Amino acid sequence: MAVLRTLIVTLFFTGYALAGFAQIAPNALREWRDQKYSMFIHFGGIYSVLGGVWNDKPVTVGLSEQIQAHAGIYSDTYAKVARRFNPTRWNADSIASLAKQAGMRSIVITSKHHDGFCMFKTATTDFNVVDATPYGRDIIRELSDACRRNGTSFGLYFSLIDWHYPQASPISSHNSDPITPEHHDYNKRQITELLTNYGPVSELWFDMGSMSETQSREMRDLVHKLQPNCLIGSRIGNDMGDFTVMGDNQEPDYTIGVPWQSPASFFDETWGYRSWQKRVPEAEKEHEKLTSLIRVVSRGGKYLLNIGPKGDGSVVPYERDVLLQIGQWLAKNGEAIYGASADPFYQSFAWGSITSRPNKLYLHVMSQPAGNQLTLPGLSGTVKQVSVLGEPSVKLTTVRGKDGLGINLPAGFVAGKTIRVVAVEFTSGYRVRPYNPVPLTDTTRLTHANSYKHYSNSGVDYNARFQSTIAESWTLQVEQGGTYRPLLLFSDEEKGQSIDLTINGATQTVKLTGDSPAELDVDPATLTWGPLYKLGPIQSGIEGGPAKNGIVDLKKPVQGQSWQAMTDWKNGPVYTLPADLTTAYFVTQTITAPADRRVLVRITSGDGVLVMLNGQTLLLRNNPTKAPDQRDVVLLPLKKGANQLLVKTFNNFQKTTPIGIDYGISQLLYQQDLRPVTLPGGSAITVQWQAHDPASPHRTLVLPNLSLRLLR
Repeated sequence: MAVLRTLIVTLFFTGYALAGFAQIAPNALREWRDQKYSMFIHFGGIYSVLGGVWNDKPVTVGLSEQIQAHAGIYSDTYAKVARRFNPTRWNADSIASLAKQAGMRSIVITSKHHDGFCMFKTATTDFNVVDATPYGRDIIRELSDACRRNGTSFGLYFSLIDWHYPQASPISSHNSDPITPEHHDYNKRQITELLTNYGPVSELWFDMGSMSETQSREMRDLVHKLQPNCLIGSRIGNDMGDFTVMGDNQEPDYTIGVPWQSPASFFDETWGYRSWQKRVPEAEKEHEKLTSLIRVVSRGGKYLLNIGPKGDGSVVPYERDVLLQIGQWLAKNGEAIYGASADPFYQSFAWGSITSRPNKLYLHVMSQPAGNQLTLPGLSGTVKQVSVLGEPSVKLTTVRGKDGLGINLPAGFVAGKTIRVVAVEFTSGYRVRPYNPVPLTDTTRLTHANSYKHYSNSGVDYNARFQSTIAESWTLQVEQGGTYRPLLLFSDEEKGQSIDLTINGATQTVKLTGDSPAELDVDPATLTWGPLYKLGPIQSGIEGGPAKNGIVDLKKPVQGQSWQAMTDWKNGPVYTLPADLTTAYFVTQTITAPADRRVLVRITSGDGVLVMLNGQTLLLRNNPTKAPDQRDVVLLPLKKGANQLLVKTFNNFQKTTPIGIDYGISQLLYQQDLRPVTLPGGSAITVQWQAHDPASPHRTLVLPNLSLRLLR
């Protein structure tokens, strides 16, 4: 089996601590993941009626399902539109049937969007589809029943913010509004109704709002108490989700170590129905969305494609036809999608994407390959059969080269408008060349800098989330077999933490005790610490530096702002800066070393921090407990000569943010011996570490200075 897939599986069953974090049955989680393709429905009793139009004019600002905010409509005026909602063309069985014909294995529908209008009968408010509209029927009940009859999994979207509820925070520009205690109780009552009155719910897709950690935990516990196998999306906040939700229409190109889903809209401009929406030809849209589906599945995710029914309940014919075209492709090629695993290769291919099974590779040919040959470098294994799915008459040949496998396509094989799938079946599995194998010598040191990273998303809320690192791994090339002694080296930043360390398949839990200190051979005073420069505040998230390559040019403005020399600032003190929502400051300093040196500094920051040296990221983390500040110890690997240190402090909802760089700290590292391991010679082995029993499987590792050596 390919190395990459081995790593993903290991993370799924060990790093993703289901037993400690949730109570999802393994078969329920496996079923959810294997579905791969689902229908999202944005359908509302008011915004679907308006269709992106107010006062007979298209509202061109923002998403149409948020037209109340973008058009500045008074709440009472907006609410009266519900009297016009009579979706006589809504047919839940037809929707469920469309999903099945389209190849979608589950449906997720908006039970309540930001406007607070409930598409279900609720005792909490009469602002619902049964009590406030001439339709008078429970949309959610009808679809739930239809899905059950159709054998389709049923899920619910639920907005945590509510523009209609008086005790909620008012409409804002960012939608990451705090949830008041009264609003939280209101939401919990509605969630209780939804999970009690509508049968099995496969997933709850929370959206927006900024709950406290306690509120997110209470909501998570309520969901799992009422329906233990209902999966929760990560937009519940505070890293409490069972699966991580990517950004809208995002197709990540990195390894994600937890179950994940990518929500996709037909059009970038809206999710809800928009009567004046411009549309490309159906064939072009079908190719676009099918390509996205394949890419998401090839990276290990699940694709959630949205439709926005009209106010009369009908599906837009354009959207229906595109879905049916994708369904026809899946009827022929579904083997390469449903239940398939991620691409095991560590590189992208210009001709398309790959999905996999233990004995099969599926090559999704999206463009004509050079020389009419599909090349798979670094692949080994005995090929049993090569074929084109659904086209038994097409004959293919293989060529075994020095660097992998080549598949020759026949002269008449055309790729492009139609995505064809070449299936490569192996007799007894296959292997892919490991990513960046590291030769094992006495000087080999495994660190954050040379690791292969496994990601999730972490954050208090949608606007304060970032790409978190949940595990790090390496492939070691062992030439000389025998017994090796693992030696860990770390700082006060890591001291007291516990990790699960896996070496060649054997895992041990290690508490980093720091019993054996070793002083660094450096006197910070012998280094030249240049003047400090500041930039900001600028609009920003936690991630991202002021330059693409990470190297600051003090002469170049950023977002119209120039770097300022802070002549009265020094290393050591912590400075407090005024801050606004989702803003950040950057501070940079040149450190000149007479020779290669390693020095520890303490960085003080606010709701998030990014530390870079010479363009390389050393630390990226948020502040999950919302402490007034956070202090991190970071080891700077200085090179002889000038080195550029860059520190970013991010603010979420505070009025000020701190920043400080202090080298006047103890220059101590710690080393810790572990029990010996026996490694086979002439082999490639995997080493991996991750947090032991983490507060959440999505929370980032804070091990910037940890390193491992294997000594004979």
